[in-house]
Amino acid sequence: MLGLELVVVLGAAVLLGNALGQRFGVAPPVVLLLVGALIGLVPAIRQSQLPPEVVLLLFLPVLLYWESLTTSMREIRSNLRGIVLLSTVLVILTAGAVAVAGHALGLPWGPAWVLGAAVAPTDATAVGALAGSLPRREVTVLRAESLVNDGTALVIFGLAVGITVGEEHLTLPHVGTLFLLAYGGGAAVGVAVAWVNMNLRRRLDDPLLGNLVMILAPFTAYLLAELIHASGVLAVVVSGLIMAQVAPSLIRAEHRRQALAFWPLATFIINGALFVLVGVELQYAFGHLSRSDLRDALIAVGVVSVVLVLVRFAFLFSSAYLIRLIDRRPQQRLRRISHRARTVSGFAGFRGAVSLAVALSVPESTHSGAPFPDRAFIVFVTSGVIVVTLVVQGLLLPGVVRWARLPRDTSVDEEQVLAETKATEDAVKALPELAARLGTTPKVTEWLRQEYEAHLATVRAKGAGTDEDPALLHNRHYTDLRLALIAHKRATVVRLRDEQRIDDTVLRRLQTALDYEEMRLAGREQVE
Repeated sequence: MLGLELVVVLGAAVLLGNALGQRFGVAPPVVLLLVGALIGLVPAIRQSQLPPEVVLLLFLPVLLYWESLTTSMREIRSNLRGIVLLSTVLVILTAGAVAVAGHALGLPWGPAWVLGAAVAPTDATAVGALAGSLPRREVTVLRAESLVNDGTALVIFGLAVGITVGEEHLTLPHVGTLFLLAYGGGAAVGVAVAWVNMNLRRRLDDPLLGNLVMILAPFTAYLLAELIHASGVLAVVVSGLIMAQVAPSLIRAEHRRQALAFWPLATFIINGALFVLVGVELQYAFGHLSRSDLRDALIAVGVVSVVLVLVRFAFLFSSAYLIRLIDRRPQQRLRRISHRARTVSGFAGFRGAVSLAVALSVPESTHSGAPFPDRAFIVFVTSGVIVVTLVVQGLLLPGVVRWARLPRDTSVDEEQVLAETKATEDAVKALPELAARLGTTPKVTEWLRQEYEAHLATVRAKGAGTDEDPALLHNRHYTDLRLALIAHKRATVVRLRDEQRIDDTVLRRLQTALDYEEMRLAGREQVE
C-alpha cells in the first residue's frame, strides 16, 4: 500500500504547494521544496528511497521532450555559440571548481569530482518554472543550456565514478572518445527516433495512436542512447527539436489538440512531484549523517553554492569580453546584451532533478566491496545545493529582474499580429478561387468574406494598440453574446437530461461540441 500512499501524498503536496505559492506570490518550486521537507519528517516516507532510475528513465525524458518541443529553434540558432559554451565549457569549469572546493573541505579527489559533476548542470524544469518573467532571448538561452549541459555533466560523472570504483582510466584519448560518443551518438539516436516518429505520424490517422507514438518517442530515444553509452538527454532533446520543426505541417489538428490537453498537465504533475521529492530526499540524507559529518556537510552546501554562483558570473562576463576581443563582426555586436541582463542570467542558474538523479546514481560500493567513499555526504550536499539555488536564487531573481529594468519583450506579440494579419489577408485573397473550385454558393462566400474581414480589422486594431477601436468593441460584443448563448444552450441540454428526455451519452456528445466552441471563443477573446 505504500506505493499508493506515496501517489496520494505526492499529488496532494503538488496541489498544496502550487496553491500556496499562488496565494502568497512565491514561486511554487520554493513552496514545493518546503512541503517536501515537511513530508520527509514522516518516517515511512523518509525511508522510501527514490531509485535514481525513476528520475532518469521515467520523469526526465518527458520533461526534456516537452521543453524541446516548446523551445524556439530560431533563438537557439541565433545564440548557438553562447549556448554551446555554457553547456560544455562552463559545466567543465564548474565541476572542476566544485571538485577543488570539495577536496579542500576534505573529500578525496574522486568523490570531489563526483560532487562537482552532480551540481554542475542547470535544470531545464527549474529554469522553466522560475525564469518565466525574463525576456524571450534570455529564457531560450537558459533553457537550451540546461537541455544540453546534462550530457557534459554525465560524462564527467561517469569518469569520476569509474575512476573511484576502479573501472575507468583517465587519458586524453579516452576522455575525448567518451565525449564524442555522448554527443555524437546521442544526436544520431535523436535524429533516428525523430525520423521514425515522422513516418509513423504520417501514416496514423487515429489521434490516440499518433499521440501514443509521441509519448513513446522520448523514452525510446533515451533508452537507445543509453544502450550504446551515449547521452540519453541529448537524444531526447534532438528528437524533440526536430519534431518541433516538422510537426506544424505534419501533425493533424485533432492529434495536436489532444496532445496539448495531455502534455501540459503531465509535465506540471511530474515537475511538481520532482521538487517535492528533492525536499524528501534532503530529509533522507539528513538521517544518514553523524553530527560532525552534518556540520561539515552544511558548510559544504554553503561553500559549493557560493562557488557555483561565482564561477557562473565569472564565466558569463569573461567569455563576453573574450568573444568581443576575438569576433569584431557587425552581426556580433547585435547579439550583445547589457551587464544587467547578464547579471540576471547569472542568478538564473538553478539546479534540480538532474543533479538529484546524478547524486543518487552514485554506487553503494567500489569493486573491492568497500563502501563508496562519502556517498551520503555527496547526496546531502547535492540536495542542499538544489534547495539553496531554488529557494535563495528563486526568491532573489524577481528583485534582480526589477533592478535590471530589462526592456519589455514585445516581439512575440508583434510577430503574432504580423502572422495573423498576413494569414487572414492571404485567406481573403484566396477566397474567390477556393469558393469557385469547391462550388460554394455566393451567399456563403460573402458571409465568410465578411467574417474574415471583421477578424482582420480586429487584428489590425489590436496591433495598433487602440483599445477603443470600433472593431475591437464589435468583437467583444460578438464574443460575449456567443458565450452567453452557449451557456444557455448548455443549460437547456442539462435540463433535458435531468428530465430524462435525452441520455447521458447525448449530453456528453453535445457538451463536447459546446466546450470546443466556448474554448475557441475564449481563446479568441484573449488573443484579440
